[in-house]
Amino acid sequence: MAVECVIKNATKTVGEGPYWDDMTNTLLYVDIQENSIHRFNPETSVDDKIELEDTVGFVVPARKGGLIAGVGRCLVHVDWDTKKVTKLHEVEKGLKTRFNDGKCDPKGRVWAGTMGPIDPDVVNMPKIGSLYCLDLDGSLHTMVKDVGISNGLAWTKDEKTMYYIDSTPRKIYRYDYDVTTGQISNQKVIVDNAGKPLNEFGFPDGMTIDTENKLWVACFFASKVARYDPQTGQQLQSVNIPAARITSCCFGGKNLDELYVTCSAHEVSEEEFQKYPLTGSVFRVKGLGIKGFKAQIYEGEIKEG
Repeated sequence: MAVECVIKNATKTVGEGPYWDDMTNTLLYVDIQENSIHRFNPETSVDDKIELEDTVGFVVPARKGGLIAGVGRCLVHVDWDTKKVTKLHEVEKGLKTRFNDGKCDPKGRVWAGTMGPIDPDVVNMPKIGSLYCLDLDGSLHTMVKDVGISNGLAWTKDEKTMYYIDSTPRKIYRYDYDVTTGQISNQKVIVDNAGKPLNEFGFPDGMTIDTENKLWVACFFASKVARYDPQTGQQLQSVNIPAARITSCCFGGKNLDELYVTCSAHEVSEEEFQKYPLTGSVFRVKGLGIKGFKAQIYEGEIKEG
């Protein structure tokens, strides 16, 4: 196993939302407070970006062309070439929230969640976020309420289970999932790291799943990505990353056997930068001997809202 830095100091704030686009063999990711979407080509090492008008929590491609992104409190469609942004939905008017992580389910719906201000801290911040589902007909539905920091999402190979992270209580949840209707039910906690040492367990953040149905979880403040068995809740292995604030991960590469990892440089002290000079970089883990699934794209309608 080898951990390498592929984009040194890639982000100025919160690097997040890595998405491997197997159509172009490029990596999409966002720099949240820089309001930007990046597209990295590992073959050429070119890292393109476009800047939008507000924070960008996640990005996924759309079957009809362009990208779906969470921008501020809105779900939008972005045309990369023309830079045109079309608002699809606005949520939580009057609240100081923003979209955070998002991902497509096996049917091609977009699931994306929000978070409120981190005040006074992550554990005690207001739980005013929600998890939403952008359905194939372009309609938006609220799926989970009273969320602190909406984060990682993953679905099992048999399309019967969804996993979801709320970073605030430091928990990973399991839901029964109906791929036909997109409904979820029977929430259960499968990993609970509340009260455990932050430097060892961190806050669970972004997440992906491998072909053995094991979860790979970014551990914010713990300098690692941890692999969990969702059946037992046990940590199976961890990959140390030379940065403290690990935010998310996804499988990529032509064989989907490389793990791309993002991290945050937001509000990092000079002391932390000296300890971790690669803070804000994008990393790649090779030689795990494990593969992920091809990432889904939004298969639905794009209706201006």
